[in-house]
Amino acid sequence: MADFDLVIRGKRVITRAGEVARCVAVRDGVVVAVEPLESRLEGAETVDLADDEVLLPGLVDSHVHINDPGREDWEGFEHATRAAAAGGVTTLVDMPLNSIPATTTMAGLEAKRRAAEKRCHVDVGFWGGVVPGNSGELEPLARGGVLGFKCFLCPSGVDEFAHVTERDLREAFPVLARLGLPLLAHAELPSSLREPHGDPRRHATWLESRPPAAEHAAIELLIRLAGEFHVHVHVVHLASAEAVPSLVAARARGVPITVETCPHYLTFAADEVPDGATAFKCAPPIRGRRHRDGLWTALADGVIDLIATDHSPAPPALKHLDDGDFVQAWGGIASLQVGLPIVWTGARARGLTLDRVAEWMSAAPARLAGLDRLKGRIAIGCDADLVIWDPDGEVQIDGAALEHRHRVTPYDHMRVFGQVHKTILRGEVIFENGTGAGYACGRAIGKLREGA
Repeated sequence: MADFDLVIRGKRVITRAGEVARCVAVRDGVVVAVEPLESRLEGAETVDLADDEVLLPGLVDSHVHINDPGREDWEGFEHATRAAAAGGVTTLVDMPLNSIPATTTMAGLEAKRRAAEKRCHVDVGFWGGVVPGNSGELEPLARGGVLGFKCFLCPSGVDEFAHVTERDLREAFPVLARLGLPLLAHAELPSSLREPHGDPRRHATWLESRPPAAEHAAIELLIRLAGEFHVHVHVVHLASAEAVPSLVAARARGVPITVETCPHYLTFAADEVPDGATAFKCAPPIRGRRHRDGLWTALADGVIDLIATDHSPAPPALKHLDDGDFVQAWGGIASLQVGLPIVWTGARARGLTLDRVAEWMSAAPARLAGLDRLKGRIAIGCDADLVIWDPDGEVQIDGAALEHRHRVTPYDHMRVFGQVHKTILRGEVIFENGTGAGYACGRAIGKLREGA
């Protein structure tokens, strides 16, 4: 009888030691051995990786807008998690806004869980929301299993999720400090935003209305509050490289602040966005080349902690594809399925290695969400969430073939490096060479740090 359910052998396995030759054994959905390649481990099923294949830990995307329930016509658990599986994402954390009700109360969290039941193809966790007046809901939400909280410092775009002021944050921060959970923040201050003026079909019109100063002012406020209350604050989707020195200085003073950026800020530059191409609209907006280059430098230097997609699709009508109106279009980029090859293409062009990508897209987001005991690593005791992929395979992204509900993405027709051959969730294959399998095995997860 075989000792293990599954054994994967490969010359290129990404672990904490870097890219190494290893034999990985799985029993009951958990990694139970990571041995030298020559080890004679016996599995009921054995997979020998080809020379061009790499074994990665399953990706953890900590910034995904599923919008279900209430706006499932934008995106729902079925489509989003199917796209995740196809892209090598084995765990995602859903944002608390865009759904109706928002995840700002226990009723909202329970509605999320009902909507997700038996429809998840990957593991799914939930962020709660901080909005004006709901500080009394934070502790029940934490007990209910949210992994942390999200707030907006400027209008979110939906009525159900109001933005907070410093006064609101000062009410919430003592509760967050007691709970020991992170606060994720959309960092733009309304006082620095401008009314758009100019041709609405030009990306520059949108860009000029959301200057870097709005990000900088918000980040300075968050740094001050994080230091005062000793609460872990996480800045989501950093677009301005000019904010990096403030973050470096804050960390040097011991302020508990982390930061992410997104594939679109690392890939595109403002002057490359065509007129009317509203698939590129997001907030903060895609900025100039120096910001893109500066973000890559900050990643390489360890200042930016992680990369998350901020997958936020909407129906084509809301994206104003017909008239190309950047001012009126919904701001959100669909990228959940293609995040890995997009980031890897940019990383390899800059001489950065696969183990760095695994840190940014697996290990670090798992730590942010408190899931690192079981997720984000190929290590004994972790869930057997694994991705077999070819990092050198060159493919052209076909937007029409993506699993997202609405196949609108600025990455359409881009040539990238990296092709997922197989995605494995807790030892079960959920995606293989373009076909889905085992799609009912995802689960809603709570605070794994507490064993929930």
